[in-house]
Amino acid sequence: MTRILIAEDETLIRLDLRAQLEDAGYDVCAEARDGAEAVELAATAKPDVALLDIRMPKLDGIEAARAILADEPIPIVILTAFDDAALVQRAADVGAFAYVTKPYAPNTLAPAIELAIARHAELQAVRDESASLADALAARKAIERAKGLLMMREDLTENEAFVRLRDASQRSGQTIRVIAEAIVIALGSD
Repeated sequence: MTRILIAEDETLIRLDLRAQLEDAGYDVCAEARDGAEAVELAATAKPDVALLDIRMPKLDGIEAARAILADEPIPIVILTAFDDAALVQRAADVGAFAYVTKPYAPNTLAPAIELAIARHAELQAVRDESASLADALAARKAIERAKGLLMMREDLTENEAFVRLRDASQRSGQTIRVIAEAIVIALGSD
């Protein structure tokens, strides 16, 4: 069940929102009356999604979203009575995944939440893939540099240099990247 943090300064709206969300099958794990409380509750309650009103005391919803996302990337849905283009842009700039204007009907809230969850998952997959590709590129650079150093120093062919790296990796139980980085450190200063 999806755990949701609600941040809304108006008690009646917050209670109505909670009821709508629970009726739709969501678990409201925390409720905040202001932006600062939303940031604290996001850290302690660990919600799957945060629904944040823009205009709240202490810290507005967009700044609360910024603080929440700096600590833990979760889907953020902005709830507001304002459809001002500048606010929409601020919400987008901070990383909100959906923007729902009040009054909202139960049939508009769930799709916005599900869309935010889906887009967040896609973004996380892209981030993970990017990190994996960056790691693979760094490994490739280290291996190429180590091969080049071995080729120069030991008068080896590229294939012979790679075989030495591979064999050292197998003997030591370390990855080829670790062996290559060690060789770059050892021979790179020559």
